[in-house]
Amino acid sequence: MKNQKLSHEFDYYVLLFFSLAFWGWVWEVALYFFTEHAFINRGVYRGPYLPVYGAGGLLLYFLFRSRRRKPVGVFGLSALLCSALEYLTGFFLERRWGIRWWDYSNHLFNISGRICLAGAMLFGAGGVMLICVYVPFYEKIYLRIPKRWRIRLCFLLLAVFIADGCYSAMHPNVGYGISS
Repeated sequence: MKNQKLSHEFDYYVLLFFSLAFWGWVWEVALYFFTEHAFINRGVYRGPYLPVYGAGGLLLYFLFRSRRRKPVGVFGLSALLCSALEYLTGFFLERRWGIRWWDYSNHLFNISGRICLAGAMLFGAGGVMLICVYVPFYEKIYLRIPKRWRIRLCFLLLAVFIADGCYSAMHPNVGYGISS
């Protein structure tokens, strides 16, 4: 493959968002599978994605991509930024629907049960994995997909996501292991 300059077009960010939202969903489902011994579709949406991971990952990408060679700084900044995002997301979800989707009250060094130190450390490690490992891998895969297929995939993912969002706004995903 010849050396191509990666142009960051709209489809690049849409597909990065959905890949991160999907891997966030896989992480949450796996975590609950191993701790609760059950498949639990985590999050407000019905589909296999958690938008907060996609949005948080894009935010980290935009802010820290130039720090790829400084993983310690990426770790600390990711821990702080993602914890703030998780806190604000939890606050919003509780105010909007009156339901808690997670509660860290039993964890050490928690703030209002919305965030905790262990979560912040995982976010820091996740930020390092994202910036230093995943994005370079993603860019290689992205370049191998013909542009017309990337565009079609974006439209399909966005259509499903919008429909799911409309449905989930009226009927959020709640229940055992999802909301507390």
